[in-house]
Amino acid sequence: MAQGGNDNRKTVAVIGAGIVGVAAALWLQRDGHDVVLVDRAGPGEGTSFGNGGVLASCSVVPVTVPSLIFNAPKMIFDPQSPLFVNWSYLPRMMPWLLRYLSHCRSTETARIAAALAGIVTDSLSEHQALAAGTRAARHIVASDYLFIYRDRAAFEADGFGWGLRRHHGFTWREMTRSDIEAYDPIYGAECGFAANLADHGYITDPGAYVADLAAEFVAEGGRLITADVADIAREGGRVTALQTSAGPVPCGAAVIAAGVWSGPLAKRLGLSVPLETERGYHVELIAPSAMPKAPAMIAAGKFVVTPLEGRIRLAGIVEFGGLEAPPAAKPVDLLLSHARKALPGVSWAETRHWLGHRPAPSDSIPLIGPVPGVSGAYLAFGHHHIGLTAGPRTGRLITDMISGRTANIDLAPYRPERFS
Repeated sequence: MAQGGNDNRKTVAVIGAGIVGVAAALWLQRDGHDVVLVDRAGPGEGTSFGNGGVLASCSVVPVTVPSLIFNAPKMIFDPQSPLFVNWSYLPRMMPWLLRYLSHCRSTETARIAAALAGIVTDSLSEHQALAAGTRAARHIVASDYLFIYRDRAAFEADGFGWGLRRHHGFTWREMTRSDIEAYDPIYGAECGFAANLADHGYITDPGAYVADLAAEFVAEGGRLITADVADIAREGGRVTALQTSAGPVPCGAAVIAAGVWSGPLAKRLGLSVPLETERGYHVELIAPSAMPKAPAMIAAGKFVVTPLEGRIRLAGIVEFGGLEAPPAAKPVDLLLSHARKALPGVSWAETRHWLGHRPAPSDSIPLIGPVPGVSGAYLAFGHHHIGLTAGPRTGRLITDMISGRTANIDLAPYRPERFS
C-alpha cells in the first residue's frame, strides 16, 4: 500500500511499536518515506497489548474534572474505589501530582477536552482507514458504547462531563432498566440506567491488531528492529541517527512514540516532560458463558467491559506506584468483585490478569509535534487513556508534519514546547 512520490522523502526512525508508533510508521511509509520501526520488545507488546480495546470517540473528558480535587482524598481510603496509591512512591510523584491537580478547574477541563476532541472524535473511521486492505481490519468492529449507572441520579451527577460531550457534538440514547434488559440481558439489577452512544467501535484483540499492522508495514518494505534506544544522535542541531543496543540506525528524522518510556529520550533532547505512569490493570474472563453485545463503561467501578475474541476484558483501575513495583492483588480482586455485580449470570473457565503503564502527562494532553531546537525530532506520546483511540490520528498528524503539510486542526495544544 506504499504510495511514494513524496518530494520530501526522508529516512524516518520511529521509536515504539505500540499503536501510536505503528500507525505513524504505516502512514509515513504510505507517504513515501523510508521508515525504520524500533521497539525493545516487539509490536503490540506494551500498553497497546492490554488496553480496554474500545475506540472511545467520546473520550474527551479528562480525569481532572473539577470534582476530582474534592473526591480524590476519600477515594484513596475507600477500599471499593478504583484509585490505588503506593504510599512509598508518593513523595517521588508529588511534583507531578501537584501540577496534575492544578488542572482541576472548569476552564482547564474545557480546554483539555477541546484538545482531546481534535484527535479522538473520528476514531472508528481513522482505524478503518489505517487497517484497510490489511489483516488487521478483521479485528475492527463498529458498535455502540454504553455508560452504565446504578440509576438516573448517578448519571445526572456526571452532568459536567456529559455537558462537555454534548458541546463536542455527541448525542446519546437514555436507557432505563427495562431498556437495558431488552438491549442486553447480560447486565445485572444494579445496572439501572445507561447512556448509549452510537458510532463507536472496539478491537477484538488489541495485541494481535497492532501486530498485524506491523506485519503489513514489514511486508511493504519497512524495517523492524528489536532493540533498546539509548539516545538520538545529532550534528549541527539535526537528527542523524538512533543510538541503539543493536548499533546505530541512521535517519534524517526520529519520532519518539514509546509511551511512558519516552520521557528519558525527550530529556536528552532538552525537554523535561512531567510524565507519570498510571498503572492500569485488566482482567480477562476466558470462555465466558455469555458475551456483552457492545463495550460498556461501568460507571460505579470506573472500568470497561469489552467483548474480545473468546473472552471478556475488564479494564480500568488507576494505581500510582511507578514502573518497578510488581502487580498488586487488590486492584485485580476489585475488578473481579465489580464484574460479578455487573455480570451476575456470567460464568467463565479461567481468569487472566495483566498490568500495563499508561503515559500520563501532567496536563492530560499528548505531546505531538517537533522538538524545539532539534531539527528532525518529533514527539508522539503521553496519550494517557486514549492511546488506542487516538493512535491513527496521531500517526497522520506526525506524517503531515514530517512531509511539510499543514494539518487541518490547531496543533498548538499538543506542542512539546509547552514544557520547554
